[in-house]
Amino acid sequence: MMEPKYVSMEMRDYLIGMGAETLNWCMQCGLCTNLCPWRLVPGEISEKFNIRYMQRLGQMGMEGFEDEDVLFACTTCGMCQTNCPRGVKIIDNVRGMRASIVGAGMAPANLRPILGSAHANGNPWSGPREKRTAWQEGLDVPPFGADTEYFLFVCCHSCYDQRSTKVAQSIVKLLKAAGVSFGVIGNEESCCGESMRKLGDEELFQKLAQSNIELFNGKGVKKIITTSPHCYWTFTNEYPEMGGHWEVIHYTQLLSRLMADGKLKVKKGFEKKTAYHDPCYLGRHSQVYDAPRELLERVAGKGTVELSRNRELSLCCAGGGGRIWAEVPMGERFGELRVIDALEKGAEVLTTACPYCLNMLIDACNSLNKEEELQIVELSEILAANLE
Repeated sequence: MMEPKYVSMEMRDYLIGMGAETLNWCMQCGLCTNLCPWRLVPGEISEKFNIRYMQRLGQMGMEGFEDEDVLFACTTCGMCQTNCPRGVKIIDNVRGMRASIVGAGMAPANLRPILGSAHANGNPWSGPREKRTAWQEGLDVPPFGADTEYFLFVCCHSCYDQRSTKVAQSIVKLLKAAGVSFGVIGNEESCCGESMRKLGDEELFQKLAQSNIELFNGKGVKKIITTSPHCYWTFTNEYPEMGGHWEVIHYTQLLSRLMADGKLKVKKGFEKKTAYHDPCYLGRHSQVYDAPRELLERVAGKGTVELSRNRELSLCCAGGGGRIWAEVPMGERFGELRVIDALEKGAEVLTTACPYCLNMLIDACNSLNKEEELQIVELSEILAANLE
């Protein structure tokens, strides 16, 4: 890759203002590039994408930037950032660089419908706002009220994606079985905005976040259960500075606590050897590793196995950073490596606790034609199917 020749000071100042505050901390050691999952797969993007070079490009004010596919290739998995010796906030730097493109009205063509839907409908899945609660049909989901303890925030993906709605439905069944006081607000809810911000649309993120904060605070929300690690992370780390101060918990954390207290009981009846995939935003970003495993151990009658890369070293599914909307050729998908690993470990089921990971792993399994050998399910579905 050619080194940028000139520094655009004005652009660099803009990037820093958009969140890339640690650009100049990078000393170009290259550790980030060595750890990047793009190094593990073949293909055009892996040949061109270099996260170290991306930091240098930002330091030089984007002089020499030519390929939007490279800029939007980062999955924000955090492997590089977690191990950076200088503590560079690499993901924020990438977000700032993307904002320079999206803010100028030059978002990649494949992302424009996604961002446009989030602007118009409050979700990136082109789903009408009035259909946000369609997943609840037949479940008698309680509305959130003044005396409700928890507000259940269901990820947009699980509101509109046909496969992912089963995740929300399973979590509702588990919460009801445990006698949890919970409720939903409904069609007024909007996307948490986490992926929109990672894509560089800061204005859209601010719009969605402020809408949710005003809504939640107006309803008297104090505690939130999230179905998605992405919502959990952004409510915990980004909303507080904008006025969103709540006690936020991922569903696996709550269910693990309920089982330990004897309020939720499942039978050890899942008779398939199972491997657990750590989602980046639940594991590496939020340090939640034990709760999902504790839950799985309670139902796995045939035992569990660990993937070769697990916990803080878990391999990304490639759905973060807006990549869930990217088209990646077969043979170049991170998820395929997870499927192969699970099969080599003798697993019959690969489970996870994230709706993004669920879809990415299912696609990877299908692309390898391994759907007859390996079942991909979300952890909540296993638990709900084994309630006492």
